[in-house]
Amino acid sequence: MENNSKGSLGLLDATMVVVGSMIGSGIFIVSAEMTRYLGSSGYLLLAWGLTGVLTLIAALSYGELSAMFPKAGGQYVYLREAYNPLVGFLYGWSFFAVIQTGTIAAVGVAFSKFAAYLFPILSEKNILFEIGSFGVSAAQLVGVATILLLTFVNTKGVENAKLVQTTVTIAKLASLFGLLFLGFFLGAKAGVWENNLTNMWTAQSMEMKNGTLETHLITGWAIVPAMAVAMVGSIFSADAWNNVTFIAGEIRNPQKNIGLSLLFGTLTVSVIYLLMNVMYISVLPLQEIATAESDRVAIAASQGIWGQTGVYAIAVMIMISTFGCNNGLILAGARVYRTMALDGLFFKKAGEVNENQVPEFALWIQCAWACVLCLSGKYGALLDYVVFVVLLFYALTIGGIFILRKKRPDAERPYKAWGYPIIPMLYIIAALGLSVLLFIYKFDNTWPGLGIILVGIPIYYAVIQHKKGDN
Repeated sequence: MENNSKGSLGLLDATMVVVGSMIGSGIFIVSAEMTRYLGSSGYLLLAWGLTGVLTLIAALSYGELSAMFPKAGGQYVYLREAYNPLVGFLYGWSFFAVIQTGTIAAVGVAFSKFAAYLFPILSEKNILFEIGSFGVSAAQLVGVATILLLTFVNTKGVENAKLVQTTVTIAKLASLFGLLFLGFFLGAKAGVWENNLTNMWTAQSMEMKNGTLETHLITGWAIVPAMAVAMVGSIFSADAWNNVTFIAGEIRNPQKNIGLSLLFGTLTVSVIYLLMNVMYISVLPLQEIATAESDRVAIAASQGIWGQTGVYAIAVMIMISTFGCNNGLILAGARVYRTMALDGLFFKKAGEVNENQVPEFALWIQCAWACVLCLSGKYGALLDYVVFVVLLFYALTIGGIFILRKKRPDAERPYKAWGYPIIPMLYIIAALGLSVLLFIYKFDNTWPGLGIILVGIPIYYAVIQHKKGDN
């Protein structure tokens, strides 16, 4: 078993990768759309609570896999070892095509949303040029610029990336705790809080038409698909916690530190996310959460707390948060492509490292595709693509625990999945159930994700044939 005790990253650094990769843009934006789907403070908080529980279960389950395979590549390696190289490749292919690059693009777009609050010229409404139905806005170019900059920083070595990640993550945590503290003690309004808690379990969809907010009551079992669709936002916001497993080869004592960083990181973020939403409903009426301009709920909340001056400070804080999030995503993602390349399943050059011992080509090819997605995709669509595919592979990966227990009963397991077999099985059922509901109720935005996975099958066999030809 590989055990790199000389890695560059310690437990704090690994935990900062988990926290920094998770806290990006979502928590400041997605509660608006979630409220439009649910129209209820109770169900809004329940959606975030369920997301936190599912994330924690998944992270605790991954601890067993990360301890068994403490090497770079993370989920790709787990799927390859539990199933076969094809399943591992389909994950790696989807990871490159939409999961990691789509998330990087979505966070880049979100960065520009808040940059535009400070500098309106950078708005997505400022279209710089159009060719037919295709147009490029200033906001998209800002997102591309941040991706390019952070990729360049990461090519200069893990130490530089670690410094950016740890510094920015500590800054964003301090800012978030400050926002929570001041929100609860300075911004909370008794009337708002009471109104939002009145009929808190009465769900209703909200839609703005001709300047008027229309509501439609949700009754009976209709709340189940409504919750599933709403949870796209919260699941996306809580995703990327597994990025730390991709850089296992650069973490000291990975058998111990990866599992601990997953526990500490996901628990911390889940609690913060729930508290942020409690703060939102204590400061803003539900209607104002649902209709926040450009879905910037955090901006609307801070405006109610401090007025315009405080809003600018929050916008800067969120820009720092998204910047740090993308640094963690970019740092981790390239290690998966390198592991695939070493297996002969990705561009051979992606397996090489530069003089700074980082996979530079893998970083730049990831950057190129993320920039394409940033220019072509909208935030909401990217969320749907990413979450649907991510849930499928999370369910498969945790299913791999059951398979490996049978295939390798005598393998060393320094850490075992908590609550096995019941708790991991509950996660699999929940993840697959959410995936099915999303496929039914958000078909237009989820079938492309399934299509991307399936396209990987002929690509895999073409790669295998090419390898045989080379031999």
